[in-house]
Amino acid sequence: MKDFLINIRNKIISFLYKTLAKPVFFQIDPETVHNLILIFGKFLGSNPITRFLTKLLFYYSDKKLSQTILGIHFPNPIGLAAGFDKDAELTKILPEVGFGFIEVGSITGLPCEGNPRPRLWRLKKSKGLVVYYGLKNEGCEKIAKKLKTAKALLWPSHQSFAQAKHLIPVGTSIAKTNCKETSTCQTGIDDYVKAYKEFTEIGEYFTINISCPNTFGGEPFTNPEHLDKLLTEIDKIKTQKPIFLKISPDLFNDQINKIIEVVEKHKIKGFICTNITKNRNNAKILEKNLPKEGGVSGRPLKDLSDKLISYVYTKTKGKYVIIGCGGIFTAEDAYKKIRLGASLLQLITGMIFKGPQVISEINQGLAKLLKKDGFKNISEAVGKNHVEVERLNRDKIVF
Repeated sequence: MKDFLINIRNKIISFLYKTLAKPVFFQIDPETVHNLILIFGKFLGSNPITRFLTKLLFYYSDKKLSQTILGIHFPNPIGLAAGFDKDAELTKILPEVGFGFIEVGSITGLPCEGNPRPRLWRLKKSKGLVVYYGLKNEGCEKIAKKLKTAKALLWPSHQSFAQAKHLIPVGTSIAKTNCKETSTCQTGIDDYVKAYKEFTEIGEYFTINISCPNTFGGEPFTNPEHLDKLLTEIDKIKTQKPIFLKISPDLFNDQINKIIEVVEKHKIKGFICTNITKNRNNAKILEKNLPKEGGVSGRPLKDLSDKLISYVYTKTKGKYVIIGCGGIFTAEDAYKKIRLGASLLQLITGMIFKGPQVISEINQGLAKLLKKDGFKNISEAVGKNHVEVERLNRDKIVF
């Protein structure tokens, strides 16, 4: 009965979003809509009544979706990717929308205004976005204070401030400030380190974002030598938080191999696969006239993300935790990434095109798919495609 009622609820909200909200939103500049949603979301999170009503409209839970990974409890695998809540405005309301975790940022050492507007475009035919924000954020010091305030609300129930947790896991994505002052290897490292130090006791995990395509100086830390220097400095900073490395979908296999070789010498526990793509030669991009600048997200990114997840999982033999990101619109999209090797998932664009109830839809759909395939917990399905291929190869009869 519970699933039936939630399914009806989701269908009603989906219908209202597609017929009323989305047509209006898609007539307005996308960054303006984004800013309005941030204001509204902050309001919804400001008092318990609006938080309760939001939970009533969107929340879904199933014990099959719950996991403890790297010592962190995730109530479900669907997280909000970095780039939506850049300045940590929505940490009080996003748990009620149904997310299993949140990643704020990316956050830089210095406040950053980002690239000039326009810097966000919709690809309506392709169900994607072109993103050229350029790491717009308020800077590590201001955002750290904001998250400390949110965390302090839970402090009385814990022995120490350091033990206090957010309602769901909060990841802090760290990147290099988008300016010429951080364009050398050393100044870039100094900027990463400054931001990193601010969050050693705030949030549940770190992401080191080395793959933003929209910044001054490009992506210098995809260079293995530079990456090794960066991670050496990061290793020196004491923290109990696990660290993920966010990588680009535009890398060749030999580049990925070299990055993995570097990572194996450091404290990295996982990868986020993947960031947005700069490649315009993509059959999934249906629009003819795209902005020259920016990276593409959404549906055109799906196959690139799937391939990268699969490659990293097999190359590392499942040693690292993978967060899959890119082109997730349905439970089937999510499940494929899990079976390819992702333990956790992130989205933004799917929510923009389908509505906020999509998180509940995906989680409910995942629970059904797991049950159908005989899995008691989502962790049992991680990388299952590779296990089945290996079994089939072993069972082949060679004449």
